[in-house]
Amino acid sequence: MNENVLYWKKHDQWGLREFLFMMLLEFVVVIGCIKFLIKPIYTQWFDNELYAGTLTGLTIAIVLLSGLYFIVLRPTHLSWSEVGLRPMVMKDWKTILWLTIILIVGDVIVMVLTSFIGNTFENSKTAAMQQDVNFLTVLIAFVSAAVISPVYEEIFFRGFLYRWLRTRLGFLGAMLLSSLIFTIIHIPTYNAMPVNFLSGIIFAWAYERTNTIWPSVIIHGLTNGIMVLLTTMG
Repeated sequence: MNENVLYWKKHDQWGLREFLFMMLLEFVVVIGCIKFLIKPIYTQWFDNELYAGTLTGLTIAIVLLSGLYFIVLRPTHLSWSEVGLRPMVMKDWKTILWLTIILIVGDVIVMVLTSFIGNTFENSKTAAMQQDVNFLTVLIAFVSAAVISPVYEEIFFRGFLYRWLRTRLGFLGAMLLSSLIFTIIHIPTYNAMPVNFLSGIIFAWAYERTNTIWPSVIIHGLTNGIMVLLTTMG
């Protein structure tokens, strides 16, 4: 493997300052402000959880990607390739296939096990879609879950967060801690936290093996998209 390709696993040009700023952006701005203050405003505007949730996702994407650019990349004159936006190669599709299968099987096992303690895995967006299933609502839900969320979440949580932790804690520590943080930020969807943790592990594993976040984005999008389609048939 080319040493330049593996460089991201060993070194980065960021310090504790960049890490803390991005964590503040996630936990204070995104969770504290956007999810708990701005989303209710969107809900009042649209009177629809699906539309409000989709616009909330777009807002979060803009905030996190802007933060990455202005806090992490631009000050150090780095390109988006530093947060994993590198080309895929053909063999990466094999990794995508088997990790997607592992994740789907794992999610089913987790959901079955947690169902015994009364957990369900619907959220407000899927509940809103089920109340009015039509082409537009399914399309909006699919784009939100299978495109918007996977792109910005993988760039942030794997491209930046996992990489930052990887250079300091190694593969296992970075995979577990980044997956834990990825799980925490999905609060208040407590019932899906085991699935989110497993997903975080698989996405980090995909990035580790392929050296690009696109396989993680594709796996994330496929599993989310399948869940949306299953919801419409439920």
